[in-house]
Amino acid sequence: MTTTTRSSEGDYGLREPLDPDFAGVLTHLPEADEAHRRRARTFVQDEVLPVIDDFWDRADYPLHLLRRLGELDLLRDGLGVPGAPPVSDLAAGLVHLELARGDGSVATMLAVQGGLAMRSIALLGSDEQRERWLGPLARGELLGAFALTEPAHGSDSVSLETRATRVPGGYLLDGEKKWIGNGSAGGVTVVWARGDDDQVHGYVVPQESPGYEATTITGKVSQRAIWQAHIHLDGVFVPNECALPGARSFRDTSRVLQATRLGVAWDALGHATACYEASVHYARTRTQFGRPLGASQLVQERLARAASDLTSLQSLLVAFTALQASGQLTGPQASMAKYTATRTARRMAADARDLLGGNGILLEHRVARHFADVEAIHTYEGTESVQALILGRAITGLSAFA
Repeated sequence: MTTTTRSSEGDYGLREPLDPDFAGVLTHLPEADEAHRRRARTFVQDEVLPVIDDFWDRADYPLHLLRRLGELDLLRDGLGVPGAPPVSDLAAGLVHLELARGDGSVATMLAVQGGLAMRSIALLGSDEQRERWLGPLARGELLGAFALTEPAHGSDSVSLETRATRVPGGYLLDGEKKWIGNGSAGGVTVVWARGDDDQVHGYVVPQESPGYEATTITGKVSQRAIWQAHIHLDGVFVPNECALPGARSFRDTSRVLQATRLGVAWDALGHATACYEASVHYARTRTQFGRPLGASQLVQERLARAASDLTSLQSLLVAFTALQASGQLTGPQASMAKYTATRTARRMAADARDLLGGNGILLEHRVARHFADVEAIHTYEGTESVQALILGRAITGLSAFA
């Protein structure tokens, strides 16, 4: 006979949005922006949170969620797409926030598909290339990847070794790439390679191309519900029409990266918001020593500090997003956004994990996923050290890059 033991614990209800906004910077938004946020939140509440723990635990990729993002017009990251209505930079940031509040892997689907692959084509592609690829990518009908990082070149990606050799009718690509989101999931990959002129150029490569071999990286402890790939390029032929005409040097690559750093900062705000919400719910409902945890002075001080950090991040990112919308956001400002946001989210996730005690390591209580996933965004799109060096150069006028 099987005996079921009934838990004496209550339901901590850690998934409901609280909308913390002490400074009111995310209140009374333009209706079009608020509509994007509502759509993203409904998607997270109804379709992501009920299933994501299982996918994350199995390290499986819920591709149906990426396709749903396309159906809901949530994959564009503020980019203009032929035939689609405009999306503001603030709306794009709010979508990042809501998706990351649900799960870091799902937010990275947007960061890779819209932030990197689509943005490369939108900024650096020809009219024909934009017409050919942006629509299917935005609708989630085609997966997109961005292949810059190499096994030996992460932070110093400017030193990449992948080569593009000119041949009749196009180019042959040879080299390796690593940590490439969507790189093994099917679709197209924007590959960055050094040409015969020794400059860095971009190429849109169908993943079924002969010589393109991608292996999904296993053993990750972060962002387990999206696949990153180790790619080998062995004489991959790319026709002339697949070379991005605006990608003439690494400076052009940097234009894409600068724009995406603000999106990563909004992702960090989403993680921080989820950890704050979980902490508040837990403090209200978890009873220890005969009273709710939230009745403790120590716990209230922690929650006040978390609310202060969250408010600072919200205010910072709204200000930087306004600069981006007006075309005034600089590289150092984008670095400041990512540097501040991921550091803050990392600290808040650690504090939330600690506040939840032993329950903090269980996926069902939400914080453990965010605690792990924030480690990935703290590193990708430029590590903390790289952002600090960009800021240091802006502050001093002196470069400390090796």
